[in-house]
Amino acid sequence: MQVRTIGIALVLVAGCATNPVTGRSELALVSEAQEIEMGKQYAEEVKASIGLVDDPALQAYVSRIGMEMARSSERPDIPWQFHVVDDPAINAFALPGGPVFITRGILTHMNSEAEMASVLGHEIGHITARHSVQQMSRAQLANLGLGIGSILSPTVAQFGGLLSSGLSILFLKYGRDAEAQSDQLGFKYMLDQSYDPREMADMFVTLQRTSPGGSALPTWLSSHPDPGNREVVAKARADSLSRDLSALEVNRDEFLRQTEDLVFGTNPREGFFRENLFLHPDLRFQIRFPEGWAGQNTKQAVIVQSPNQDAIIQLTAGSGTPQAAAQQFFNAQGISETNVGNTTINGLPAVSGYFQAQTQQGTIQGLAVFLSHGDLTYQLLGYTPAERMRGYDATFRSSFGSFGRLTDQSALNVQPARVTLVRVPSRMSLASFNQRYPSSIPLEELAIMNGVETSATIAAGTTLKRVR
Repeated sequence: MQVRTIGIALVLVAGCATNPVTGRSELALVSEAQEIEMGKQYAEEVKASIGLVDDPALQAYVSRIGMEMARSSERPDIPWQFHVVDDPAINAFALPGGPVFITRGILTHMNSEAEMASVLGHEIGHITARHSVQQMSRAQLANLGLGIGSILSPTVAQFGGLLSSGLSILFLKYGRDAEAQSDQLGFKYMLDQSYDPREMADMFVTLQRTSPGGSALPTWLSSHPDPGNREVVAKARADSLSRDLSALEVNRDEFLRQTEDLVFGTNPREGFFRENLFLHPDLRFQIRFPEGWAGQNTKQAVIVQSPNQDAIIQLTAGSGTPQAAAQQFFNAQGISETNVGNTTINGLPAVSGYFQAQTQQGTIQGLAVFLSHGDLTYQLLGYTPAERMRGYDATFRSSFGSFGRLTDQSALNVQPARVTLVRVPSRMSLASFNQRYPSSIPLEELAIMNGVETSATIAAGTTLKRVR
């Protein structure tokens, strides 16, 4: 105990640094060089795993606004980068050392450049104040000797390895003090770039009105714990300024033009569920999962979980032949296999076999199938605690045996919903607008994405968003 106490004391002495925002000395077991290197690595993992919106003009627009704010911050010289990720979640997140990501989902719910600046400024604040470094340092101190890699291990995808360090860090929640500080810093960065800070309060109202759904990413409210009534604090902060705010930038029309035609919600081209049937139009396959199992479709995998949360089926895509993929899997360290052999599933060449592995949660057993369809090899894993494998074996085999080519034209031709703009020709209620220019979303959701109430009256000449 005494040796450990001395060791911790030495770490505390050696692992202190000056915070760029506060100027105070604080615990920092991660150097700036390490922070930057982690950020670069994690950013590449996020891009590969979640994917970026394929819109160079929008990416350049968001990057320009973010870079202008970051260069006026306390850390102008770190390698900042700003990207729009192709995810329906209403969220934004910062990685250590400079990368900031904002989802297309949150962009579709914003109504001005100033609102976007308030969110980007908040995320910049997490980086300038080194909040993730503080979290990692505290965790390392609490688990001295475990190292950064182990403190970032998520509690999900324990066996499948679906979340790398770059993604698992997204599930680390900041404390309320860090959130409050980032709100304050975001407010400051907005003013530095002459944005109307009152738009921050409007953004917080919209975030409070949204609900999660359709994404594996956390939402803003779940990943950014509320340090208090953000709307009230932001409004009071703006009201306290002794200057004319009416001349500051909002840039509503330019922002709306940049975000027109964005995909709204989940993109069915990348796969969707019809009850327990999963269909993927772009990859032209379908598979039926067990009835009653909860499913989640991500860029990396389709995952379904049993009602008792004691069994998982996951589907991932890769490359190479089924034989090569199977050999790599079954020969991996810690895996033991039985009954591995060639087979066919609905005319598709495949390799299947049973496996057993040790995890932190105990011994698991499962069925693995590797099959070829199109230009890809698909890996299907079904696994459960070893003592329950007998009960799930038939369920796994039945689901895997349903994998086949997608031929349903209604599914193959499905298209995503997109945001379009309408300039209101005359004064009308939002309900009347929705009748004249109908959207494929409920009126309440239409109101939220336009930053108005459902009972609102819209002035002539106003540009509103709709979803077609």
